[in-house]
Amino acid sequence: MKPILYSFRRCPYAMRGRMALHIASIETEHREILLRDKPKAMLDVSPKGTVPVLILPNGDVIDESLDVMHWALGQNDPENWLAGDESLSKSLLSENDGDFKFNLDRYKYASRYDADAKRGDTNPEHQRAAEKFIQTLETQLTKSPYLLGEYRTLTDIAIFPFIRQFANTDKTSWENNDYPNTRNWLARHLSSDLFQAIMVKHPLWAE
Repeated sequence: MKPILYSFRRCPYAMRGRMALHIASIETEHREILLRDKPKAMLDVSPKGTVPVLILPNGDVIDESLDVMHWALGQNDPENWLAGDESLSKSLLSENDGDFKFNLDRYKYASRYDADAKRGDTNPEHQRAAEKFIQTLETQLTKSPYLLGEYRTLTDIAIFPFIRQFANTDKTSWENNDYPNTRNWLARHLSSDLFQAIMVKHPLWAE
């Protein structure tokens, strides 16, 4: 019996969960959903209503993306993604999932948070605030091609889907920014076989 995975293709949290499952060669029953129309079956096991949600064959539910990654890599970690500087990894992941995500949402979706903003507007103040984390990545990537060294690890995989969101918000600005190492790092991930594999489209799952 395969684990069941509730996912939404474009969600960065779901992306990182899917990449860990893929690299670990764990096959799942993929259930593609819409976040605006969450199925009752998913909400029954994970009321918080976010993806990914992984239901193991024994009935255990894992509904935090980093926990999904650690579980998958605990089964099989062929590229040694769990290696590297643990304290640096925790620091980068905490900043990515905390202040950077906070500012990314307000930069990308200004109208959700500012009554005066129109649909499609961006917020330059939050763009600048988010770029503080981009600068942290840029500094780190001047030392090595990946965040923890010479090879990709969980830290890279868990962060780059969010940088992808930032880059896609204003592609012209991204292509002309002062972060060449981060641009190249992101481009390598986006062109990887791993990313291409997990971005295959699935039909919507129906209960």
